[in-house]
Amino acid sequence: MTTDELPTQEMKYGERDIAEGELITFPNPRVGRRYDINITLPEFTCKCPFSGYPDFATIYITYVPDERVVELKALKLYINSYRDRYISHEESANQILDDFVAACDPLEVTVKADFTPRGNVHTVIEVRHQKQ
Repeated sequence: MTTDELPTQEMKYGERDIAEGELITFPNPRVGRRYDINITLPEFTCKCPFSGYPDFATIYITYVPDERVVELKALKLYINSYRDRYISHEESANQILDDFVAACDPLEVTVKADFTPRGNVHTVIEVRHQKQ
């Protein structure tokens, strides 16, 4: 069978959702009340920019919303968009924080990326933002 004879594989609906995904927000139902939202995303994956090997992590996001709250399905799709991206542990945690702040402008937020050990090395990156 030649390359011309191989069936073309179209993008699956999940892949399309991930590719089109963006962080969506909705109005905070309790503006003026300080409360924490804790989110755990245990299936984060990306690729090492040096080796190409996959990296796995649990992402923890804790934030105090201001005017907007992040919609969880949109957040899941956004996180899944990293799976084929060549990005360091440090940059992935910082990029998630930057995108999260741009989307919902929380009063404060912490993103913790707890990477699965590889080669006897365990990395945890924690980044923070506080609204001025």
